[in-house]
Amino acid sequence: MKLSDLVACREQIARENPGEREASGKEIEAYLRRHGQTIENLYQEMEMDSRYVDTHSDISYTKDVVQLHSHTFYELLYCCSGNLQYLLGADRYRLHRGDVVIVPPGVSHRPLFLEQLVEPYFRYVLWISPEFMDYARIFCPELDFGAHYRLLRTAGTPWENLNQMFARGCKEAERHAPGWQGHVCGNTLQLLVELKRACNAGQMPPPMTEKPELLDALVSYIEGHLAEKITLEGTARRFLVSQSTISQTFRQKMGISFYRFVTQRRLIAAKTEILAGKPLETLYETVGFSDYSTFFRAFRREYGISPSQYRKLQMPAAGEHPAPRG
Repeated sequence: MKLSDLVACREQIARENPGEREASGKEIEAYLRRHGQTIENLYQEMEMDSRYVDTHSDISYTKDVVQLHSHTFYELLYCCSGNLQYLLGADRYRLHRGDVVIVPPGVSHRPLFLEQLVEPYFRYVLWISPEFMDYARIFCPELDFGAHYRLLRTAGTPWENLNQMFARGCKEAERHAPGWQGHVCGNTLQLLVELKRACNAGQMPPPMTEKPELLDALVSYIEGHLAEKITLEGTARRFLVSQSTISQTFRQKMGISFYRFVTQRRLIAAKTEILAGKPLETLYETVGFSDYSTFFRAFRREYGISPSQYRKLQMPAAGEHPAPRG
């Protein structure tokens, strides 16, 4: 689903339910199912409209669960409100107003405890294609956030006004005035430079991860052993806790089962392997699936398409160059 499709879906729901707040992820998924579409992981299946940059604002209310997911593009989030926890790879942070989350392609992430929010989780969202990042480095060669994620805490620093740049891009994308895409791209380039300066300045307090809990140790273990056999029984023995304790930990803090989380994380790793050109018939082993048929069924169930279809969508034939969109 492209961003424009999501916007159209929300607008239709608003027309059918005038006066109500903006539709949540669960309400969008329910709407799509009523109209014959099956969306198991809404944010996982999002695609860029533009070849270069997409930007929008987004809001989540209570009782909304965003599943673990990754993207083929860079995602930058500016937290305007919410005070929630966020899982980036194997690290868990508490987001505050003014935090900027930089998530490179292929990095697993998701917000936690949306169902317990005391205020809506409102953020500006910026999606940047790897192609645009390559162009940006022509003008700013040192513009490289690396293959790892970052969380920048801008409140109380010289960069706390970055929210204005995020908001400016969103406003321009909403207006769709002539030349809006060029304006958004230019604003994004300037924003990336400011973020790089912020990363290098040494004036920004390092964000502290949340106090380690059993969940963090379990997620870290899963991240480091994807290619191996991971069972609930074996994991319980390793951490000297009961199987029910692990199951309850994932249910209470993630809203999913232990095995569902393991599968989601393996599938995200599989997508990275697919984009790296690894043979479909053998890559399943490197991410911990017992055989190809099990991998195929899990992939199709999670993403709605087969591994080969995903490869064709993300990797056009050699020599093809997708036409600009938006």
